Amino acid sequence: MHFTQYYLDCLSQASYLIGDPNTGRAVVVDPRRDIEEYLADAKKAGLTIEGVILTHFHADFVSGHLELAEATGAWIGFGDQAEPEFDFRPLSDGERISLGDVQLEIMTTPGHTPESISVLVYEHAEDEVAYGVLTGDALFIGDVGRPDLLASIGFTQAELASKLYHSVQHKLMALPDEVKVYPAHGAGSACGKNLSTEKVSTIGNQRMSNYACVPMSEEKFVDLVTEGQPPAPAYFVHDAVANRQEREVREPGTEIPPLNAAQIAAVLEEGVVVLDSRDPMDFAAGHVAGSINVGFDGRMAETAGMVIKPDEKFVIVAEAGQEQETALRMARIGFDKAIGYLPNVEKYLVEHQDRAQRASRMTPARMFEILSTDEDVQLVDIRNEGELVNGVVDGAKHIPLAQIPSRYAELDPTKPIVLHCAGGYRSSVGASWLRNHGYADVSDVLGGYNAIETVSA
Repeated sequence: MHFTQYYLDCLSQASYLIGDPNTGRAVVVDPRRDIEEYLADAKKAGLTIEGVILTHFHADFVSGHLELAEATGAWIGFGDQAEPEFDFRPLSDGERISLGDVQLEIMTTPGHTPESISVLVYEHAEDEVAYGVLTGDALFIGDVGRPDLLASIGFTQAELASKLYHSVQHKLMALPDEVKVYPAHGAGSACGKNLSTEKVSTIGNQRMSNYACVPMSEEKFVDLVTEGQPPAPAYFVHDAVANRQEREVREPGTEIPPLNAAQIAAVLEEGVVVLDSRDPMDFAAGHVAGSINVGFDGRMAETAGMVIKPDEKFVIVAEAGQEQETALRMARIGFDKAIGYLPNVEKYLVEHQDRAQRASRMTPARMFEILSTDEDVQLVDIRNEGELVNGVVDGAKHIPLAQIPSRYAELDPTKPIVLHCAGGYRSSVGASWLRNHGYADVSDVLGGYNAIETVSA
């Protein structure tokens, strides 16, 4: 059997290529939009991709089912409760898909979304126990899929949580202990709250270690899985809808062009967003005025999707050599309106000092000093709800980063603002967004709460 897991750290997203070397027949499960790697690996292994299976309508990225179908002629399969706007193969509970000796079996596992399915993988047709199960967003390692996303329009959180209880407790936990678990996401994904950094587990391990897999009543399960979920990035609704639609496909090898000073001046005059993916410290030292800083080394695309709208045009500032990858990461979440990139930002800022700006970042000690001497300072904690158990600074206002664009009016633009997150990455994002929206006196804390805690201790 050919079985490959592809894992994107920047989205904590997993996809799979499964094939039978004897027949050369293969399918891809939950692909991303940039499909070049699947095509190259299939060709190298002598496989023909004849099917694309989506475990559900993903909300956190735009999946590559249409791209793969166009490139290979493959059919697109969803659970039979799905209603996409394009032709698809409805997959029913218990249905078997033969690739030769390698067999796939569909298991309906609704709850994260109504149409969610899992895919059992049998290495040999006569095997009684599956090699593994691709659980999509129904079961993660250490967690289960959240039932509250707007991708599930028409169902309440309680209704989906009830479905998830039966999918996890009665169907997935009924599988033998040795069956391997291959989820669609890992640690950091906003599709759950307690995901592990491990990329594969077993049913037996999850039965013992996953809080949601321990035998319990439906009522308790619902309470546990709905409590403390982080705010979903605003783009999730856009992507869930896009994955249902007959949208325009992304062409393999798509690149964005460099822009000269005159072109930059024109787009800035137009009000185009500048997405600066450099390290927060480099950004603070000097950037194009009004830029929004979302560092490349963090969860760049998902975080950018919290503070930039899918229909907004944007220009990219990045470290040399990272411009195209920055654009690709944004395209993976459906943000296709990158006009181009500004090469050599340091040179540009020297030559256009009227457009240069610095950002204020302060140490925890300086933060405490300011708070003790200026009662007008607004301290804002932009961590997610579940992170507050680690401690809070007295007097801090809590607004998770994903809610800054909808709640920023709660802050007084005439008074100083200091933001902190857990480690200093998200606070640079939030501070830059506020400056972009007219809040002049905004600083963020170096090292975030992790550093604050050491000072206050």
